[in-house]
Amino acid sequence: MWETSARLLRLLSLLQTPRDWSGAELAERLGVDGRTVRRDIDKLRGLGYPVNATPGVPGYRLGAGVKMPPLLLDDEEAVAVTVGLRTAAGGGVAGIEEASLRALGKLEQLLPSRLRHRVAGLNAVITAMPGGSVVDPDVLAAVASATHAHEQLRFDYAGRDGASTRRRTEPHRLVHSGRHWYLLAWDLDREDWRNFRVDRLSLRVPAEGGLSSHRALFAGPKFSPRELPEDPGLHVSRGISTGVYRYQGEFLLRVPLAVAAVEISPTVGALEAVDEGSCLLRAGSNSLDELALYVALFGFPFEVIGPPELVARVGELAEMLTTAAAPRS
Repeated sequence: MWETSARLLRLLSLLQTPRDWSGAELAERLGVDGRTVRRDIDKLRGLGYPVNATPGVPGYRLGAGVKMPPLLLDDEEAVAVTVGLRTAAGGGVAGIEEASLRALGKLEQLLPSRLRHRVAGLNAVITAMPGGSVVDPDVLAAVASATHAHEQLRFDYAGRDGASTRRRTEPHRLVHSGRHWYLLAWDLDREDWRNFRVDRLSLRVPAEGGLSSHRALFAGPKFSPRELPEDPGLHVSRGISTGVYRYQGEFLLRVPLAVAAVEISPTVGALEAVDEGSCLLRAGSNSLDELALYVALFGFPFEVIGPPELVARVGELAEMLTTAAAPRS
């Protein structure tokens, strides 16, 4: 059972979460009975914290507008924050690495020794994979603000061939693949969903404006969000892994989704669960041979669903390999 002072800090930490807590939930988290919870709530109120009771089933929420105490983190939260800061320090958003390292250093100094050793062990083995794009944090913040506010975005976009085109879009979601930031948006001129790498965007800002305010200086009129036919992450994964290639293959993998996801990056193939023991893989390539061998080298049992020319080519390759492996007389 928690000592009274430690229990009050833990209770205050729980109440900072933006949700309603029932008395029973708080009692279970703190390892006490309901009466003790009610007494502790009264103590917090006596210290000036406005703990509001919700009507109906008894519930509690910390009121707004009060000066909060220093951030309270439990063990799991502290580890999650430090790992997140370490990952951010590995790159991906220009200029944020140094700030992340400063924040990480401050947080690690405040951790108790048991957590400091645990976090140090994690930091010692975490490293970022090179090759990802670096995004201007002002551009990322500006795109996020317009997306959240449902405001049209106008920008110049550099394609794979380096050619720049002007785009008018309704931004829908920001998706991070682990290597690049993508904007999923409805292209107003092409009347279709498109994926845009954020590091290739040049926002159209009036001459008198800048990116310092992140909003209104470049954003267009408000719009009503369209309904995307599938999960945004899956849509972007499918677009960047198949849409840009000549051939788009579809494979049924006879392994659970979680097993396949360990080996197959979302930037090279889109995975979708079929049942507990299998999943669907969609991947693209400009070569049928490369596409077939790419999937085969994972070592998973699989079936080729399509397209027909890929099914035929896999059959030819299988026959060639069987002949090559046949014992010679």
